Amino acid sequence: MKELPEVAEGSSEEEEEEEEVDRELVEKKLQLVESLSRKLAVLREAQRGLQEDISANGALGEEVAAQLQALCTPGEFDKYRLFVGDLDKVVNLLLSLSGRLARVENALSGLGPHAAAEDELALREKQRLLAAQLEDAKELREHVGRREEAVGAMVARYLPPEQLQDYRHFVKMKSALTAEQRELEEKIKLGQEQLRCLRESLGQAPTGH
Repeated sequence: MKELPEVAEGSSEEEEEEEEVDRELVEKKLQLVESLSRKLAVLREAQRGLQEDISANGALGEEVAAQLQALCTPGEFDKYRLFVGDLDKVVNLLLSLSGRLARVENALSGLGPHAAAEDELALREKQRLLAAQLEDAKELREHVGRREEAVGAMVARYLPPEQLQDYRHFVKMKSALTAEQRELEEKIKLGQEQLRCLRESLGQAPTGH
Protein backbone atom coordinates (compact mmCIF):
# COMPACT_ATOMS: atom_id res chain seq x y z
CA MET A 1 0.00 0.00 0.00
CA LYS A 2 2.95 2.30 0.67
CA GLU A 3 3.99 2.07 -2.98
CA LEU A 4 0.64 3.26 -4.32
CA PRO A 5 1.25 7.02 -3.88
CA GLU A 6 4.52 6.65 -5.87
CA VAL A 7 2.67 4.89 -8.72
CA ALA A 8 0.03 7.60 -8.71
CA GLU A 9 2.73 10.26 -8.77
CA GLY A 10 4.48 8.56 -11.70
CA SER A 11 1.28 8.33 -13.73
CA SER A 12 0.53 11.98 -12.95
CA GLU A 13 3.94 13.00 -14.37
CA GLU A 14 3.27 10.93 -17.49
CA GLU A 15 -0.09 12.63 -17.94
CA GLU A 16 1.54 16.03 -17.61
CA GLU A 17 4.16 15.07 -20.21
CA GLU A 18 1.44 13.86 -22.56
CA GLU A 19 -0.51 17.10 -22.05
CA GLU A 20 2.66 19.09 -22.79
CA VAL A 21 3.22 17.11 -26.02
CA ASP A 22 -0.44 17.68 -26.99
CA ARG A 23 -0.12 21.41 -26.30
CA GLU A 24 3.05 21.61 -28.44
CA LEU A 25 1.33 19.72 -31.25
CA VAL A 26 -1.69 22.04 -31.17
CA GLU A 27 0.64 25.05 -31.12
CA LYS A 28 2.54 23.75 -34.17
CA LYS A 29 -0.72 23.06 -36.01
CA LEU A 30 -1.98 26.59 -35.22
CA GLN A 31 1.28 28.03 -36.57
CA LEU A 32 0.84 25.94 -39.73
CA VAL A 33 -2.76 27.18 -40.12
CA GLU A 34 -1.53 30.78 -39.86
CA SER A 35 1.34 30.14 -42.30
CA LEU A 36 -0.92 28.39 -44.83
CA SER A 37 -3.56 31.14 -44.56
CA ARG A 38 -0.90 33.77 -45.34
CA LYS A 39 0.41 31.70 -48.26
CA LEU A 40 -3.13 31.32 -49.67
CA ALA A 41 -3.70 35.08 -49.39
CA VAL A 42 -0.49 35.68 -51.40
CA LEU A 43 -1.53 33.11 -54.02
CA ARG A 44 -5.00 34.69 -54.36
CA GLU A 45 -3.40 38.12 -54.78
CA ALA A 46 -1.15 36.65 -57.51
CA GLN A 47 -4.26 35.11 -59.11
CA ARG A 48 -5.96 38.52 -59.23
CA GLY A 49 -2.86 40.07 -60.85
CA LEU A 50 -2.67 37.21 -63.33
CA GLN A 51 -6.34 37.69 -64.24
CA GLU A 52 -5.54 41.31 -65.14
CA ASP A 53 -2.65 40.13 -67.36
CA ILE A 54 -4.96 37.58 -69.05
CA SER A 55 -7.59 40.29 -69.68
CA ALA A 56 -4.94 42.68 -71.09
CA ASN A 57 -3.57 39.96 -73.38
CA GLY A 58 -7.11 39.06 -74.48
CA ALA A 59 -7.73 42.73 -75.37
CA LEU A 60 -4.50 42.76 -77.40
CA GLY A 61 -5.67 39.61 -79.20
CA GLU A 62 -9.01 41.27 -80.05
CA GLU A 63 -7.16 44.29 -81.48
CA VAL A 64 -4.99 42.03 -83.65
CA ALA A 65 -8.08 40.08 -84.78
CA ALA A 66 -9.94 43.28 -85.72
CA GLN A 67 -6.98 44.55 -87.79
CA LEU A 68 -6.58 41.18 -89.48
CA GLN A 69 -10.30 40.80 -90.23
CA ALA A 70 -10.25 44.13 -92.08
CA LEU A 71 -7.34 42.99 -94.29
CA CYS A 72 -7.57 39.25 -94.98
CA THR A 73 -10.19 37.04 -96.66
CA PRO A 74 -13.06 35.56 -94.57
CA GLY A 75 -11.60 32.05 -95.11
CA GLU A 76 -8.19 33.14 -93.82
CA PHE A 77 -9.78 34.85 -90.82
CA ASP A 78 -11.73 31.66 -89.98
CA LYS A 79 -8.44 29.73 -90.00
CA TYR A 80 -6.93 32.32 -87.65
CA ARG A 81 -9.87 32.17 -85.21
CA LEU A 82 -9.86 28.34 -85.24
CA PHE A 83 -6.12 28.25 -84.57
CA VAL A 84 -6.38 30.65 -81.58
CA GLY A 85 -9.28 28.61 -80.10
CA ASP A 86 -7.47 25.28 -80.60
CA LEU A 87 -4.27 26.67 -79.07
CA ASP A 88 -6.19 27.39 -75.85
CA LYS A 89 -7.87 23.96 -75.84
CA VAL A 90 -4.68 21.95 -76.43
CA VAL A 91 -2.70 23.85 -73.76
CA ASN A 92 -5.51 23.27 -71.22
CA LEU A 93 -5.71 19.59 -72.20
CA LEU A 94 -1.94 19.09 -71.77
CA LEU A 95 -1.95 20.81 -68.36
CA SER A 96 -5.00 18.88 -67.17
CA LEU A 97 -3.59 15.48 -68.20
CA SER A 98 -0.12 16.28 -66.77
CA GLY A 99 -1.70 17.26 -63.44
CA ARG A 100 -3.88 14.14 -63.27
CA LEU A 101 -0.94 11.88 -64.17
CA ALA A 102 1.23 13.50 -61.48
CA ARG A 103 -1.52 12.93 -58.86
CA VAL A 104 -1.86 9.24 -59.85
CA GLU A 105 1.93 8.78 -59.69
CA ASN A 106 2.00 10.45 -56.25
CA ALA A 107 -0.75 8.11 -55.08
CA LEU A 108 1.23 5.12 -56.40
CA SER A 109 4.44 6.18 -54.67
CA GLY A 110 2.45 6.75 -51.45
CA LEU A 111 1.08 3.18 -51.40
CA GLY A 112 2.42 1.29 -48.39
CA PRO A 113 3.74 -2.29 -48.48
CA HIS A 114 0.39 -3.55 -47.15
CA ALA A 115 -1.76 -1.79 -49.77
CA ALA A 116 -4.44 -3.89 -51.44
CA ALA A 117 -3.30 -5.39 -54.76
CA GLU A 118 -6.49 -4.21 -56.53
CA ASP A 119 -5.80 -0.59 -55.43
CA GLU A 120 -2.34 -0.70 -56.99
CA LEU A 121 -3.71 -2.39 -60.11
CA ALA A 122 -6.41 0.28 -60.54
CA LEU A 123 -3.84 3.08 -60.14
CA ARG A 124 -1.43 1.42 -62.61
CA GLU A 125 -4.23 1.13 -65.18
CA LYS A 126 -5.16 4.79 -64.65
CA GLN A 127 -1.49 5.75 -65.02
CA ARG A 128 -1.23 3.80 -68.30
CA LEU A 129 -4.37 5.43 -69.75
CA LEU A 130 -3.35 8.95 -68.73
CA ALA A 131 0.17 8.48 -70.11
CA ALA A 132 -1.32 7.37 -73.47
CA GLN A 133 -3.74 10.34 -73.49
CA LEU A 134 -0.86 12.69 -72.71
CA GLU A 135 1.11 11.37 -75.70
CA ASP A 136 -1.94 11.97 -77.92
CA ALA A 137 -2.25 15.50 -76.54
CA LYS A 138 1.45 16.15 -77.29
CA GLU A 139 0.86 15.07 -80.91
CA LEU A 140 -2.11 17.46 -81.05
CA ARG A 141 0.13 20.24 -79.71
CA GLU A 142 2.67 19.52 -82.47
CA HIS A 143 -0.12 19.69 -85.05
CA VAL A 144 -1.28 23.05 -83.64
CA GLY A 145 2.39 24.15 -83.70
CA ARG A 146 2.57 23.41 -87.44
CA ARG A 147 -0.65 25.36 -87.95
CA GLU A 148 0.90 28.21 -85.92
CA GLU A 149 3.67 28.48 -88.54
CA ALA A 150 1.14 28.61 -91.40
CA VAL A 151 -1.08 31.15 -89.62
CA GLY A 152 1.98 33.23 -88.66
CA ALA A 153 3.08 33.35 -92.30
CA MET A 154 -0.43 34.46 -93.33
CA VAL A 155 -0.58 37.14 -90.61
CA ALA A 156 2.87 38.41 -91.69
CA ARG A 157 1.51 39.05 -95.21
CA TYR A 158 -1.13 41.46 -93.90
CA LEU A 159 0.08 43.14 -90.72
CA PRO A 160 2.82 45.79 -90.49
CA PRO A 161 5.87 44.98 -88.27
CA GLU A 162 4.48 46.57 -85.07
CA GLN A 163 1.11 44.76 -85.27
CA LEU A 164 2.91 41.55 -86.24
CA GLN A 165 4.95 41.90 -83.05
CA ASP A 166 1.66 42.30 -81.10
CA TYR A 167 0.32 39.10 -82.69
CA ARG A 168 3.45 37.10 -81.75
CA HIS A 169 3.37 38.48 -78.20
CA PHE A 170 -0.34 37.62 -77.87
CA VAL A 171 0.13 34.00 -79.02
CA LYS A 172 3.23 33.45 -76.87
CA MET A 173 1.63 34.94 -73.75
CA LYS A 174 -1.69 33.12 -74.29
CA SER A 175 -0.05 29.73 -73.68
CA ALA A 176 2.24 31.00 -70.89
CA LEU A 177 -0.60 32.72 -68.98
CA THR A 178 -2.89 29.69 -69.31
CA ALA A 179 -0.12 27.48 -67.86
CA GLU A 180 0.50 29.94 -65.01
CA GLN A 181 -3.21 30.16 -64.28
CA ARG A 182 -3.55 26.37 -64.04
CA GLU A 183 -0.47 26.13 -61.79
CA LEU A 184 -1.87 28.78 -59.42
CA GLU A 185 -5.26 27.05 -59.30
CA GLU A 186 -3.56 23.75 -58.37
CA LYS A 187 -1.50 25.43 -55.62
CA ILE A 188 -4.58 27.15 -54.18
CA LYS A 189 -6.58 23.90 -54.28
CA LEU A 190 -3.77 22.03 -52.50
CA GLY A 191 -3.40 24.79 -49.87
CA GLN A 192 -7.15 24.81 -49.19
CA GLU A 193 -7.16 21.01 -48.77
CA GLN A 194 -4.20 21.14 -46.34
CA LEU A 195 -5.88 23.95 -44.39
CA ARG A 196 -9.17 22.05 -44.22
CA CYS A 197 -7.43 18.91 -42.87
CA LEU A 198 -5.51 20.94 -40.29
CA ARG A 199 -8.62 22.78 -39.10
CA GLU A 200 -10.56 19.52 -38.85
CA SER A 201 -7.76 18.00 -36.75
CA LEU A 202 -7.98 21.06 -34.47
CA GLY A 203 -11.77 20.89 -34.31
CA GLN A 204 -12.12 24.25 -36.08
CA ALA A 205 -15.04 24.93 -38.37
CA PRO A 206 -14.09 25.54 -42.01
CA THR A 207 -14.17 29.21 -43.01
CA GLY A 208 -14.95 28.66 -46.68
CA HIS A 209 -11.58 30.04 -47.85
